Amino acid sequence: MDRLETRLRNGPPLLLDGALGTELERRGIVCDLPLWSTRALLDCPEILGEIHSAYARAGAEILTANTFRTQRSTLDKLGLGSRAEELTTLAVDLARNSARAALAQPPPSLGEPEPLQRQIWVAGSAPPLEDCYRADLVPAEPALSAGHEQHCAALVQAGVDFILIETMNSIAEATVALRAAQQLGAQAIVSFSILAEGTLRSGETLAQAVDALAPEQPLALLINCAPLPWIAEQLPVLQQSGLPFGFYPNFGAPSANPAAAWENPLQPLEFANLLCREARKGARLLGGCCGTTPEHIQQLSLQLSPP
Repeated sequence: MDRLETRLRNGPPLLLDGALGTELERRGIVCDLPLWSTRALLDCPEILGEIHSAYARAGAEILTANTFRTQRSTLDKLGLGSRAEELTTLAVDLARNSARAALAQPPPSLGEPEPLQRQIWVAGSAPPLEDCYRADLVPAEPALSAGHEQHCAALVQAGVDFILIETMNSIAEATVALRAAQQLGAQAIVSFSILAEGTLRSGETLAQAVDALAPEQPLALLINCAPLPWIAEQLPVLQQSGLPFGFYPNFGAPSANPAAAWENPLQPLEFANLLCREARKGARLLGGCCGTTPEHIQQLSLQLSPP
């Protein structure tokens, strides 16, 4: 059992970073579809590095590389498919460099207690091949398997520590993505996006998803890209899997206008307090999705740190 798996099983909770796409938008960077945050890899990779570094300084122990939309099928829509591996590697390198820089910070001054040895893992994001909120757009086979196999292979080649299969809206696609990662020898975590009633956007229940995915033995099962109240009601379902579990909530549905207010905005301290309360149910991995910032992760880190 390696260090990541040991940490997930025995605690304390691991701290993910927060949002990337909405953080780019908050800094004035356009993230329109179909590329979403991948446009920053083309136009301003240095801003991505700054955001990764901000999350690392805030205390994040996992930096998620900006590979959410570097799949060949997405890039093909703008004639950029041949650059899929190049952009995936760039995204992973940016996260890795930020992690190394954070770990290279000078030790505390004399007289301060020696901190525990810190580690920062780099995750490769592997989302649905099409729209996260449109389960009806999940590709049929063999395109579904081919797309995830290509993306996972690029992530492994780029050197991620594990693959974060996230914002999954159907059991079928989550299963295909997980198997693609595992066939390459990669460790993987699977995270589902849910609706208020606890169903995936495919109409399948989270309980059905857990029953289907738990036997495949991912490192952990998570929920992301949903408001915290929806997630809180479903944590017992994740817990019943017998696997490490966790969550990283958003602040509501995304808006076409980046300047518009979020549906459920939480200030950093309130966010941290609420997540820590839910973490007492046994969650091993916490972080933030759309709308969250380095300030939210910093407050969460402070709450999770031992006195």
